[in-house]
Amino acid sequence: MKRLELIGVRAERAEKTVLDGMDATFHGGRLTVVIGPNGAGKSTLLDVAAGLLNPASGRVELDGADIGTLSLRQLAQRRAYLPQSPRVDWAISVERVVALGITARLPAFGGLPEAWKPKIDLALQRLNLLHLRERPATRLSGGELARVMLARATVADPEILIVDEPTAGLDPRHALDAGERLRALARAGCGVVVALHDLDLAARIADDVIAIKDGRIVAQGRADDILNEAVLREVYDVRARVSRDTDGLSIRFLP
Repeated sequence: MKRLELIGVRAERAEKTVLDGMDATFHGGRLTVVIGPNGAGKSTLLDVAAGLLNPASGRVELDGADIGTLSLRQLAQRRAYLPQSPRVDWAISVERVVALGITARLPAFGGLPEAWKPKIDLALQRLNLLHLRERPATRLSGGELARVMLARATVADPEILIVDEPTAGLDPRHALDAGERLRALARAGCGVVVALHDLDLAARIADDVIAIKDGRIVAQGRADDILNEAVLREVYDVRARVSRDTDGLSIRFLP
């Protein structure tokens, strides 16, 4: 089982502390949703976890090894990161966009090895993109592009996938689809870490939840234990009503 840990992490942006003394653990085969209000530090937490931002103090470990000791290539081979609202500005085919996800595993010279072509086909298939493989990425809908970028992030079967607001700008149907595909990746053994504003979707897909506010963890644990009225009120400063039915948890904020 793969394990990503933040240990005593303090992180800064523009000389301002954004995360303060943060301890968090993400496990392979589980989907962890990070929740919190705007400005809580969710994106900074993901950037630190992905090795894109060095902590001012503390450390990040992948299976006990400080990720700061890994080269960028080694890190890219083990974890994938999907930023909020990714874009493609060149009219390259969907297939070529997905192939970019294996760059860290390719030899320095030469074309695409034959051995990787089945991986690309599989990534296209599991995201329902085979019929779009030759379409220029600039001619995709928002939902289609979201699937393409997820295929790119997962084509090399990363041990850890870190995703920042994957449903931003998506309609409800495509948001649910994105959530279910992330859920499937976790079931297949990937450790998935997702920052989400959509709490109903979080309740639907999360194994674990980390709730943060003002750069500190308010609560963390199994989703059923964390998504409750007391925690949500503390995190968002508003009353919440949490109910359960046959479809799972439903969360409604009250005036």
